[in-house]
Amino acid sequence: MCGIAGLVNPEFSPEQFPSIITGLLSAIAHRGPDGSGYVMDDKFVMGSVRLAILDPEAGIQPISDEGERYWLCYNGEIYNYLELRSELEALGRTFKTKCDTEVVLQAWLQWGDGCLNRFNGAFGFALYDRKKKRLILARDRFGKRPLFYVQRGNALYFASEMKAFLAIPGFTFEQDPEQLRSILGQWTPLPDQTGFKGISSLPMGEWLSFEDGQAEHYTYFRLGFNSDTQIKNEADALDKIRSTLSDSVALRLRSDVEVGVYLSGGIDSAIVAHLAKTHAGQSIATFSVTFEDAQFDESAEQKLVAERIGSRHLARHIQHSDIAQACPEAVYHAEIPAFRSAFVPMYLLSKLTREEGVKVILSGEGADEAFLGYDLFKETLLRQEWDTLPEDVRGDRLKRFYPHLSHYGDRDRAALTGLYQQFSQEHMPGLFSHELRFQNGRFSTRLINTDGAANPFASISELIGSDGEFQEMSAVQKAQWLEYKTLLSGYLLSTQGERMSLAHGVENRCPFLDPAVLDIAAATNLKFDDGFREKRLLREAFRGDLPAAVVDKRKFPYRAPDTEAFVAECPEYLELLLSDTELEKLPFLNKKFARLLINKLFTTSPDRISTKENQTFMFLLNIALLNYQFVARKGLGSTTSLGRLPPLQRAVDLRTCNAF
Repeated sequence: MCGIAGLVNPEFSPEQFPSIITGLLSAIAHRGPDGSGYVMDDKFVMGSVRLAILDPEAGIQPISDEGERYWLCYNGEIYNYLELRSELEALGRTFKTKCDTEVVLQAWLQWGDGCLNRFNGAFGFALYDRKKKRLILARDRFGKRPLFYVQRGNALYFASEMKAFLAIPGFTFEQDPEQLRSILGQWTPLPDQTGFKGISSLPMGEWLSFEDGQAEHYTYFRLGFNSDTQIKNEADALDKIRSTLSDSVALRLRSDVEVGVYLSGGIDSAIVAHLAKTHAGQSIATFSVTFEDAQFDESAEQKLVAERIGSRHLARHIQHSDIAQACPEAVYHAEIPAFRSAFVPMYLLSKLTREEGVKVILSGEGADEAFLGYDLFKETLLRQEWDTLPEDVRGDRLKRFYPHLSHYGDRDRAALTGLYQQFSQEHMPGLFSHELRFQNGRFSTRLINTDGAANPFASISELIGSDGEFQEMSAVQKAQWLEYKTLLSGYLLSTQGERMSLAHGVENRCPFLDPAVLDIAAATNLKFDDGFREKRLLREAFRGDLPAAVVDKRKFPYRAPDTEAFVAECPEYLELLLSDTELEKLPFLNKKFARLLINKLFTTSPDRISTKENQTFMFLLNIALLNYQFVARKGLGSTTSLGRLPPLQRAVDLRTCNAF
């Protein structure tokens, strides 16, 4: 795991390159504290900071082919690199190292962009062809690893994190109101969005070619949820789920350093922990967050799993004050506005993990998207059939969806019935499954001034229209597609996942994001049941291996205290919201709406604050902090420094062939 950055055809002279690239890499030094390196000529400079996981001694970057025509800076892990290496060696390719970085280089030289679909992993890389003066940028199929770029005339800048651009002389950040409205509307950025003008994210499953000042985009992977895998019966389904996940975990345990597991208390991470322990054959380290607020705490289930597998278990206990104190630093690493505070505890957990000497962890992200674990999928099924169902059947299904409603009564069921009736027909073409969710998003978009004509969902409508296979999918498959393209890649894998882990030099690996796992999920979903019990087959596949209390536990979304934590602690940086002078520094902000919201949150008891108000407050706070940190370039806590460059292990000036 690493961080990469560079420039091609910039306005700067080559004499400036060493100071510029070391500045870029210093800004993202947290991603790779084990070493750094760069390569340059008169047209380009690029480099990396390295988190040494495979072949720690020899896997120094940048790396080149024998003739030094091609140079690679690589961030990620290719889990099937050993199999690919054997295949490449059989084709005559030779290797100097034992790391997957060299496999990526040789695979591109052998197969070109055809290698990308062969990679089972998480990656973002830059490959420069000195002869053609051509830069290739590529990103993994699920958007696990980040890669941002800026094109200005004949110049192109790229980096694993946007904060690297702070080191470019004359570069300025400006928040983009149109993108912000889109982000607030759908809760998360779309694959190419960043929230800043002029800065783009390379979308998942794409690669970019930059040559002669022109950028060309190519898609090498398209999401689909059909499978040719044959399932004979339920027993066969359970066996294939077990074996596929077991293989996926085994691949992700390939490492020359210790691998731990993030244990949430739910079924997904419990399965990963069980399989990791089984393959390791010895005790493993597990890490969790616990909360002082019981409504967010899953420590009981975490302990049950840890005791069952015999792990060395460590937990980071989270109080309101922890969230309030660490939020600015977590936002600085996230770089994109978030709708909840749950990423902050993950930032603190990764700090604990690294302090314990573990820099690779496995986690359960991607399970709900693959195996239909969210209520959203069940709701989509019911809403789709709503108008054809008798009233008693509707009521029965609502009870099965929401058994907790028995604690409230007919009034709550009546409200749900009315809501489902209202949304039983599609109002937003192609977005039927997410229309309920987007209602909260519409409320949040009121933070951003508009002339009344702007549609916050125009970009996502354009996105689904760009995939020719989307319209042929079922309603549930469309819901999956949207989850992978929005909340999974834009928030769960990034803001809450990769950025928080790499903030402290911890690599996150996700066994449920293996292509074979997605395939077996597609082959078994909604088979042998009606979809009303989320992930039933996945749970049954591991029933004998895990505590029944965890296997039978209903989906418990990972959450953390939002507004109440900040109101209770009232940290100094809240002046960014409480001061009219500070609010005026956000020219695109609807000041009247923002003030009314803030006043309500600070004068109303937490139990009277709605989900959409909590969400909107978190967006507002994030936008204000990002403006302070990136646009105004003012530090908060540890963000005052761009970081310290890790030991320089390789510096190559191709103009003179000087290198060390």
